[in-house]
Amino acid sequence: MVRATHLKLVTQSGHDADGWLAALGGNYPQQEFALLKHAHEWAALRFGGQRLTGGETALAHRQGVAAILHELGLDAASIAASLLAPGTGNHDVLVELRGQFGAQVAELAEGVTRMALIETLSGRAAQTAGDQTAQLEGLRKMLLAMAEDVRVVLIKLADHTQTMRFIVKSDDVQARHDAARLALDIFAPLANRLGVWQLKWELEDLALRILDPDIYKSIAGQLDGKRGDRERYIETVIAMLRKELELSNVKAEVNGRPKHIYSIYSKMRRKGVGFDALYDVRALRILVTDLKDCYTVLGIVHNLWAPLTHEFDDYIAKPKTNNYRSLHTAVIGPEGKPLEIQIRTFEMHRQAEFGVAAHWRYKEGATGSERGNLGYDDKIAWLRQVIDWKDEVADAGELVAQFKSELFADTIYVLTPRGKVIDLPKDATPIDFAYHVHSDLGHRCRGAKVDGAMVPLNTSLKNGQQVEILAAKRGGPSRDWLNSTLGFVRSASARTKIRQWFGRQNHEAAVAQGREVIEKELQRHGMTAVRLETLARRLDFSKLDDFLAEVGRGKIGPAQLRGGLRVENTSPAVDGDQPLVRRSRARPGGILVVGVDKLLTVPAKCCKPVPPDPIIGFVTRGRGVTIHRKNCHNVARLAPERLIEADWGASADAMFPVDMVVEAANRPGLLRDIAEILLREHINVVATNHASRDTTMRIVMTVEINNLDQLHRVLVLVREVPGVGRASRR
Repeated sequence: MVRATHLKLVTQSGHDADGWLAALGGNYPQQEFALLKHAHEWAALRFGGQRLTGGETALAHRQGVAAILHELGLDAASIAASLLAPGTGNHDVLVELRGQFGAQVAELAEGVTRMALIETLSGRAAQTAGDQTAQLEGLRKMLLAMAEDVRVVLIKLADHTQTMRFIVKSDDVQARHDAARLALDIFAPLANRLGVWQLKWELEDLALRILDPDIYKSIAGQLDGKRGDRERYIETVIAMLRKELELSNVKAEVNGRPKHIYSIYSKMRRKGVGFDALYDVRALRILVTDLKDCYTVLGIVHNLWAPLTHEFDDYIAKPKTNNYRSLHTAVIGPEGKPLEIQIRTFEMHRQAEFGVAAHWRYKEGATGSERGNLGYDDKIAWLRQVIDWKDEVADAGELVAQFKSELFADTIYVLTPRGKVIDLPKDATPIDFAYHVHSDLGHRCRGAKVDGAMVPLNTSLKNGQQVEILAAKRGGPSRDWLNSTLGFVRSASARTKIRQWFGRQNHEAAVAQGREVIEKELQRHGMTAVRLETLARRLDFSKLDDFLAEVGRGKIGPAQLRGGLRVENTSPAVDGDQPLVRRSRARPGGILVVGVDKLLTVPAKCCKPVPPDPIIGFVTRGRGVTIHRKNCHNVARLAPERLIEADWGASADAMFPVDMVVEAANRPGLLRDIAEILLREHINVVATNHASRDTTMRIVMTVEINNLDQLHRVLVLVREVPGVGRASRR
């Protein structure tokens, strides 16, 4: 029907507005008729000498689009907009349209112009089949979201249908291929969703004719060659069914179900069979009033002809996920020919026709996420109802109000520089966009370009804009981004990622602080060889970083650490007026303290002096004299009046603990090689601790030596071990 009237309309004289309008008929009031005439005259003046990319004249193309919209029953404003829409977003032209034709027509024309963006994106930013599917679905959604007025989408569908009608005869192979791919990828599925079945079928058939002409001609030839026989066969079957239904007192409507070339091709490819093996080339649909009559008719059909059991589906007992309900069966009909039959109630049929999910999922397939996207489906279903309500609405103002939908008001769709569609919350900013693409990109975001122009990071994005993020090589977010009054971030997910980043930074700082505190505490107690993991487990922490962070935050104090170390407080810094010394028996050949004989001396655990280190004594309360190296960093904090001169006594067999630090490349056998050196030198290892990071290892060993010469000799030998970078006294 659309095709026939279209031919009639576009064959009128190209620039003759009256002749062309006469073909439209008297379907419009005088005021609307005047609007269309004015629009045609303006379009003829503006576009009369232009040609489109495919070679079609711009005016003839617009006339064809207008004819399609007329047959679809759209209003005069939509038809006028289809005649007037400029090929590009020319601001001056759009201003002129608003002045001559009013805001409604100008907005429709501007919307159609914006739709041209879709045609440049269908094949971009898709590396895999899954990416391609997601990309195309995103483009369909963006197209609808960009159209504040749904009529814009319908105009664009008609526009591409007219393009396909012309270009199918063009000699430009690339233009034909591009238009056909766009039809299959974007516009045919969109027409399907909106319920514009005539355009869907025509777009698909024309696309197949271009992309695979041999298959198209083969199927078309087989259909045409047997069309008369098939129609007579269907009429015979319908007569037989009606007779049986009357005998069973079942009121039903029986009709043949036409099949389109692309639909047949899709089923042949999906099932891997030839034309003759398809059951639904000959197809019927039976509509009844009551649910019980569906199964009654099924029994009648199966009683008349033998069913093909593997071709039976009961979508009434078990509806599809989109709530599509119907009985599908295939039988061996008269003359032994396969016949497909659908049985449903009138209500089910209406649901199948208006419920967009049914035909969309059944014909094209869907992902689990799409099945769950009920809000989106509800919006599309509402759009389809708006199309059908057009003829029932008498008040033009009411019609416009219905068309002026606020669909998709909660979501916007923007593009990456490579053309990938990204969906974001309404009023999202470039920072929201960056975090949606990748968390790391969001952290490093320092600027943004929207449609090639630099914009502030708190700019609200709009549908169809292309966003490019300018990022630093390293760095993190700003705390200002979390300030809601500044408007940098609108999405909850981006805000969460920013908070997590700052949480990690605070945690890392606390871990570093805790490690420093513990190392100092271990040094004070002379227990630097204690493994930190062991200490963490003693204090009931399964993870070392959690333990270090708690220490760094001050939640674990020195007393708890000492409890974990199982040592007493041996801090040298003491106060009070108690007697400072206690006479005791000194070790023979120990340390000589100037002016005092036989005094108890204890090597300080913080610096572990070894002969011949220059030393000094510190008189403690009740614990004798603690001997420090003179260059020990703790000496500067001790009370000067308690410091006394000290020197090493003669002792050939005295052993002193010393900490030795080795840093080396992490390799197998490293500890064994170092241990062999210590064994040869008769060095006793009191404790050891080692930690690996990436390709390096750090080893801390407490060894017992007799003097510094022995220590220096050991360090020289250890430095010669392959892979050792540094060996020194701690």
